[in-house]
Amino acid sequence: MDVSLEKQKRLAYVARRYYLEDRKQSDIAQELGVSRPLVSRMLSEARELGIVEITIHEPGARASRLLERLRLSHGIRDGVLVEDGADNDVTNRALSQGAVELLDRLEARRLGVGWGYLIGQLVSWLEENPRPDSSVTDICPLVGNASIPARNYQSNENVRLMARQLGAVPHFLYLPALPESLEEKKLLCSTEVYRQICRQWEGLDTALVNIGDYPSSPDFASLVRYGSLLQRQRACGRMLVYYFNEEGTVIQSDQDFAIQVPIGTLRRCPNIIGVCSANTSVKALGGALRSGFFTHIVARLDLMKGLLDQF
Repeated sequence: MDVSLEKQKRLAYVARRYYLEDRKQSDIAQELGVSRPLVSRMLSEARELGIVEITIHEPGARASRLLERLRLSHGIRDGVLVEDGADNDVTNRALSQGAVELLDRLEARRLGVGWGYLIGQLVSWLEENPRPDSSVTDICPLVGNASIPARNYQSNENVRLMARQLGAVPHFLYLPALPESLEEKKLLCSTEVYRQICRQWEGLDTALVNIGDYPSSPDFASLVRYGSLLQRQRACGRMLVYYFNEEGTVIQSDQDFAIQVPIGTLRRCPNIIGVCSANTSVKALGGALRSGFFTHIVARLDLMKGLLDQF
């Protein structure tokens, strides 16, 4: 149907007054000197011609669409995507809640937990919102304790607090995340303490792993562990104390003395949830997803959209 440009402009004017400026049809009719039923027919015609398009945003629909794209492009099975809050603290609380709800959906039982800012936020959220009837029966750390006082990196303490709020049994790793040298790591990994945690790692059904940026803070003795390897291989992100590049390659060094779950053991875990904080970058998330480790994701909606829009 051919419609003159003049008529299209008139229909657009009526539609703008009604939909955008919230004017009543009777007011528009009086303004134009026509009947109210004619204004109603003009609005219907504007929709039929595509001058007006009505979109209904159902709650959760945007997240569902992005998660479906994520399944097709990266093989992610499921996840939780949250809207940005008023500030990073509010957003991180929503991400923490989303991670706990995802654990419930997965009916996680034997849980391994990483470290980092969002893990610390998750622990704080659980202290305010305990889940004593959760499905989780056992929790263990995926990495040793840091020498810094920041709570987010005190693996055993975070595991203890999470276990209390989830009604689970905690299992501790009484070894440092970063011993003094490769020789000290070899000595520590020959102990019964390490063998016990290895048995816990092998039995995990779910792992909660932080996804962060590179360079990160604090500095995890990366220069001693890797030399210039991280720069040469263009590291862009971190999970636990592993680094990866944009292609998703986990960068490994013969001199790496970090004590954490072995990469092969982690890969065998049935459910690996990648959790991003409010500050995680698109580059870091992209590299993490290309690594092929993660089966589930918890992230900001806009972060995920920014990543998927690159494809």
